[in-house]
Order: sequence, then structure tokens, then C-alpha cells
Amino acid sequence: MGATPARLKTPVAHGRRWPQLCLVVGAAVVVFAVVLSTGLGGPRVSQAVSDFGLCYAAVSAAVASLVCAAWYTGRARVGWALIGLGTLSWALGQAAWMLLERSGAEPPRFPSVSAAGFLGMVVLTSAGLLVLPSPAQALANRIRSVLDGLMVATSLTLIAWIFVVAPRFDDGRQTPSSLYFSMVNPLGDVVIITIVLYMLAQHRGRRPFSTLMLVGTGIGAFAISDICYAYLNLVDGYRPGSVTDIGWFAGFALILLAAMKPLPAQDDAAGPAGSNQPVGLLLPYIAVLAALLTTVFWYAKVGHSDLFVAYTRSALILLIVGRQLLTLRENRHLTRNLEDRVADRTAELFASEQRFHALVQHSSDVVTVVSPEADVLYQSESVQRVFGFPARLFTGRRLTKMFDPESGIRLAQALRQVAGRPYATTMLELPVRHHDGRIRQAEVTITNLLSDPSVAGLVLNTRDISERKELQDQLVHEAYHDALTQLANRALFRERVSEALRHRGPDDDVTVLFLDLDGFKEVNDSLGHLTGDQLLVQVADRLRASVREDDVVARFGGDEFAVLIQASLDADDAEQVARRIVEVLEQPFRSEARDIHVQASIGLAAASVLGEPEGDGAEQLMRNADLAMYKAKSAGGACFAAYDPEMLAGLVARLELEADLRAALDRGQLHLHYQPTVDLATSEVIGFEALARWEHPTRGMIPPTEFIPIAEATGLIVPLGRWVLSEACRQAVEWSAAAGGRPVKMAVNVSVRQFDRADLVEVVASILAETGMPADQLCLEMTESVLMTDTDDNLEQLLRLKALGVTLAIDDFGTGYSSLAYLRRFPVDTLKIDRSFVERLGALTDDTALADTIVQLGKSLGMATVAEGIEEFGQLAALREMGCHFAQGYYFSRPVPAAEAGELFLSAEVKGAA
Repeated sequence: MGATPARLKTPVAHGRRWPQLCLVVGAAVVVFAVVLSTGLGGPRVSQAVSDFGLCYAAVSAAVASLVCAAWYTGRARVGWALIGLGTLSWALGQAAWMLLERSGAEPPRFPSVSAAGFLGMVVLTSAGLLVLPSPAQALANRIRSVLDGLMVATSLTLIAWIFVVAPRFDDGRQTPSSLYFSMVNPLGDVVIITIVLYMLAQHRGRRPFSTLMLVGTGIGAFAISDICYAYLNLVDGYRPGSVTDIGWFAGFALILLAAMKPLPAQDDAAGPAGSNQPVGLLLPYIAVLAALLTTVFWYAKVGHSDLFVAYTRSALILLIVGRQLLTLRENRHLTRNLEDRVADRTAELFASEQRFHALVQHSSDVVTVVSPEADVLYQSESVQRVFGFPARLFTGRRLTKMFDPESGIRLAQALRQVAGRPYATTMLELPVRHHDGRIRQAEVTITNLLSDPSVAGLVLNTRDISERKELQDQLVHEAYHDALTQLANRALFRERVSEALRHRGPDDDVTVLFLDLDGFKEVNDSLGHLTGDQLLVQVADRLRASVREDDVVARFGGDEFAVLIQASLDADDAEQVARRIVEVLEQPFRSEARDIHVQASIGLAAASVLGEPEGDGAEQLMRNADLAMYKAKSAGGACFAAYDPEMLAGLVARLELEADLRAALDRGQLHLHYQPTVDLATSEVIGFEALARWEHPTRGMIPPTEFIPIAEATGLIVPLGRWVLSEACRQAVEWSAAAGGRPVKMAVNVSVRQFDRADLVEVVASILAETGMPADQLCLEMTESVLMTDTDDNLEQLLRLKALGVTLAIDDFGTGYSSLAYLRRFPVDTLKIDRSFVERLGALTDDTALADTIVQLGKSLGMATVAEGIEEFGQLAALREMGCHFAQGYYFSRPVPAAEAGELFLSAEVKGAA
């Protein structure tokens, strides 16, 4: 009949005080019972306590029920309100009884004016319980519970009449009306208890169960007192204030506690009502049967009929008829529901069967059911769409004979494999000839459904996977081949090298050629990547034509290629192939616009000189070929070089040196030496050039020519250059302070890698600020390559540096490719003449003319000139005669530590400068 509604509000304080309320109410019941059972204070006191206590208890239960109704909504509110009005009706009846008793008249008997109040509780409480919501309970169930209660009550009344009432009635002390009214309340209690029992069965396992249990227990206590009262009234033995009244007081106390019992804010939603238990179904009939048997024995004993018994038996018959009519109505309703559900289920099964049939027929899979002997029991129509054959061609034939012999044997083995295991599954791939003659690849999944009575066969799900196999082959090819040239890639080449090494015989050799194109980057930069790709395709074609059919040619990426050659130890096939490749690549390549000339540097690495391989040796052999290729490239290109173990040793030493250099920056193993710069006009030391030195803890002093290129290649030159610049400026400021403020010109070399960084100017500015170095006393030296690479960006860097106030110098001038246009464009202050022009000064040679030209060029452009590498007096004299401004060299001083350089600066002159 609907879900149990939630309470609108349940005070938290009330929930916490309910246990205290239980204690108070329990204490009141105990006190009431003690007073009535012991007769404490005499009969008048017991009667007063009983009368007022029962009235107060009834009113309290009524108020609690009405308050509880206010907390609910819907039917729950109405139900609890009716229960509250029922208990209030009893309280009014009790009040009327007290008034009649106190009037001084004869003690009240039934029927009296108070009877209406007592009967009102039976009617209103029963109605309230029936109105209370229960889990999905139909109206017919509620009516049946009332009928069952009436049947039980009537049966008990009949039994009580025969054994208890009739004998008393015969003595003439009771009028019929008083007897009938005295039995109304016990019968009503029985009806209420029956209703509560049905509701408890419906609410079993739900939150309202405990509340209903309290109500049912209270009505049970009520029934005990009503029955005792009825009996004592019959024998004229009832006295107000006796122990009989305890049941009424306890019943109202339990109803009060039930009303005040807190519930969670949200009760469980009512689900379907539980099915009635057999005992609940049979209880009314057991009571009726007991009553009927009692009347039979009574008639046999007394030998005559009784009007009350006859009426009661007629009432029982009417109640049974009513209950059966309800049952018939429910059965008809259930039958209609069952028929509707069967019809719906049948339609659903039919639709499912049709859907399954449509799915099978239009599936991309071909469904075949065969016997264990491979005879076709069922073939789906989809076989015609997938493989072009009609389904009727297969039915009844042996499937294994419709494949080629090898495939038929494999299929028969797979069928035998699963035939002995219920619901076992296996899968295999078979070539299947299409109706048009093409061979298609099919994937067959076999499932053993012999034990399934609806199938009773082996089910084959076959799908055409030809496109998937083609895609897989394509993906595998793309994974192992270069997309541009269709040559093998590095992964496939490595696998072939590993395979060749594994199958290498004692007289066989495996050689890897590593090839790198010389000048390919210039082709890409000048003619574009499309032309570069066309060139790589032509190179790949020439490489294929230059090797044997069994040799493997691969492209690793960019302009790197590799060739795998397998030959005998005595043959020189690898060198012949390398020579042939060099020759064939020297021929020009045709492009849309012009002929392109590229050459190749080739490194050879043979397994015979591999030594003890690492792992399978493939990576080691490829690495050796790569090292040999760099050897050929360093030799000028357009040639090949064979691997030598010394190459690896040099590489390892370089790697170790690189690692040590990284550590040296952190451990403070680097320091600066300073070479003085002499003013040729005054012979004074006007400044120094800061040069980095590395004191290795185990290898001693390492020349700059060894570790500076490593720093350039690895990028360590950036932190190294920052440290040199900071230390040199700090030292210059210290010397200047020691010399009384005499300026010190400090020259520091700046790498191309440092110019590549956008923060170079910020780094220089921060170091000048940190050290206090005057900007005009700092000279940054760079090679001519700075002017040739990234011209616009480097020009911007130089202009920003110049804006700081520092001096800019070109180191080793004359050895690069700079032009007069660059010199006029870039803000350069100083030209440093390379030592190669200085070392042969003093004789009439071209070098003398070049040195003089550089000096005159500097003068014409307003630049100072510094000569490097002066080692003898004749060179010094020649430079002075040319008008060179400054000089450096061993003639004055070698690069010396900071302490010695400071002494040179303080002495103002170096020996031999004058």
C-alpha cells in the first residue's frame, strides 16, 4: 500500500532521552505493581492509586501518540492519531467509571456510561493499526487480517462461553447484556493482537518492527487484564485496585514508549510484503477447528442447543465465507497476473529467438554446428556473404573433407581435442578458399556444446581475418622498415646482425658497414627537405645495387645507412663493397634543378676483431662500425676506415675525461693562469688574459687542448665559462685595489656555445655587478666563427654586450673566413693576430706582410691590435715597427698562477719588454 513515510523531524535530544524515559516509565510500572499487589495503605489507597494511575497512564499514552503523529506525514500521522484517540477514549471511559464510583451509588457494572469509552479504544486502535503504512500490503490483506482476528476472537469466545461463561450464566447471577458487554473488550484485544501479529510478519527485518512489538506487547498486557476482568466480573469477584489492573497500566506504558521511540530520519522504503508463513495462514482455521470440536463435544455432553453458540457458529461460518471470497478474489488476480507474465515471457522469448536468429544470420561470423565426427548439423546463412557458398551446400556433409588435406587434418585434431571436455574451447587459423577462388585466412573458434540439449553439437564460429592479417603484415613491415627508402630500419638490422652472429661458423666473418653522407646537411639547408628526401632515395637505390643479394642494407635515420655483409674470413668482400660504395656515390645525383654531389664516410667493423662480445655482440659490432665511421670522417671523408680497438680505448678515455670534468667543476679542481698583455709603446703590463687550467688528481695537469673541446661538445663550456669570467673579474678587482686603483684590463674567452644562450648579456652584467669590475676593463674574446653563425642573433648579442661598456675582441684573427663587411658591421674593438703569423716575423715572408696588413687594417677601422705568441726579440721589434699596440707571448711571460701574475702587475714591467 505504499512506502513507509519518513519522519519530518525527530529531535536529537528526544533520541538521547528515550533510554531515560524507559527507566522512568519502568519505575512507574514497578511502583504501580507493588502498590496493587501488596495492598500497601489498604484497599482505599490501592483503589485510588489504580483509578488515578490508569487514567493518568491512558492520558499520557494518548498525548505521546498524538505528539508522535505530529512527527509523521501521510497515513502514519493518521494511524498514530487514531491510536492516540483510542487511548484517550479509554481514559474518558475510565474517568466516567471513577465519577460513577465516587457518586456513592452502587459500584458501576457493564453496561454503563463508561462502556462507550472502553469500546472506543478497541475500534479506534484497530483502525489506527490498519491505517499505519506497511510494506506493499494490499487492502485485501488488511481486510483478511481483520477477518482472521475476528475468526480467532470468535473461536476463543465460543470456547470461553462453553467452558467459562455458560456455567456462570446458568446460575442466574448475570444478565445476558452484562455478560455480552464484559466479553467485548477481551475479544477486541484478540482482534488487535492478531492485526499486530500480521503487521510484525510484514515488517520483519525493518526498522518499525521494534515499535510494533512494543504496541503488540502492550495490547497483550491489556488483553490479560481484560480477560481477567471479564472472568472476575462473571464470578462477581472483581475489586478495583487489584492486581488485575496492572496489565492495563503496563499496556499504556508500553504504548507510550512505542510512540516516543525515536526512528532514523529516513526509514527503509517499503519493499514487497513478505509471503505469509504457513502458521499465519493456518492460525485462524486452527482456532475455528478447535471451537467447532469444542461445540461438538459440548452438544454430546449436554444434549441440547444454545442460542449464543448457534449465533457464534453462524458468525464463524460467515467469517470463513468472507475470508474464502477474499482468497478466491486474490487467486483470480494472481491467475491473471501469472497468465499475463507467462504471455509476456513467451513473447519475450519469441522476440529473443527472432533476434538471435537475425544476429546469427547477419553476423560477420559464420556459425556452424557439427557432430563429433565433423558432420554439419547446422550452417548459418552468413557463410554465403562471407565466403560466397550457399548454406545448403554444407548441411549434412563432413566439414573436414571440404578443406585441403592439411587443413582438414588440423581441423579434425582440434575437434577431437575439445570433444571430450564439455564447454571446452580452442582456436585455430585455417586457409579457406572463397567461392571466387581466392584463398582467405579464417579464424575458427570451436566450443564444445554437446552437453547443451538446445545445441547438442560442436559450435564453430568462423570469421574472415584476411584484412586483419594483411594489416598486421603491413604494421610489421612498417615497424621494421624505413618509410622513405623501404630499407630495413635499425631494429630489423640489429636482429639480422644478431642472427648472423648466432649462426656464424668458425670460418665465417660478419662485417657491419656504417655509412654517413658528407655534406647532406648543406643539401637540406640549401635545396630543401624534399630534395634531401629524393637524394636519400637515390642513395638507397645505389646501395642496393652495390651489395650482394644476401647482404642487408638499412637506414638508421637522417643520412645514416648501414650494410651487413657475411663472408669467409679470408675474403675481402667487405672492403670491396665499401670501396664500391664510395665510388658509386661519387657520381652526381640528379635533381629537378641541378646535379648534386655528395660523398660518404664509411666505417667497417668485423666480428673477427670483436673480442669478447657483450651480450649477443650486435650492439657492440654496430658501435665499432660507428667509431670507425667517425675515424673516416675525421680523415676528410669520401673514404672508409676499419675499426681498431684503439678507437674504443680513445672513446672510453674521452668519456672518462668528460665525467671527471663534470666532477672537477663541483670539486674546485679548476683554476686560472694569467698571461700578461704588454703595451708595446710603454712596455707596461696593462692587463692579462685568463686561461683555465685543470689539475687532475691522478693524471696531473691536463692541457686545455684536451678538455676545452670536450667542454664545448658537452655543453660544460657554459658553466665553465661563467666560472672563469667571475673568477677573472674578481681577481682583476683585487689586483687593482692592491695597486692603488690602477686599472687592469682582463681578457676572457667566450665560446660559441655561450653566444647561443640568450642570457649571456644578463650573466655578464650580473658578474660585473657582483665583483665590482668596471665594464670598460673587461675584454671578451671570441673566434671568427661567432661572426659567421647566426649572424643576426649574434649581432644583437654583441650590441647588447657593447651597451654594457665591455670591450670585444676577435681571437686568432686571419685564420677564419671573416670579411671586411663583417668587421665593419660588428662592434669589435680589438683584433688579435694569430701566433701563426707572428712566429716567422723578422724575415721577408708572406706572413710578415699578412701581419702588417692586419695591423694596418685595424688602424684603418679604429681597432687596437694584439699580437700573440711572441717568443723572441726580433718578433717584438718587427711588431713595434708595424705599429702594433699590444703583445703577448713567452718572451714576456708564460701563463702563471694568480700570485705570480699579481707580482708582474705590481712591478708594472716584465723583463725584456723595454
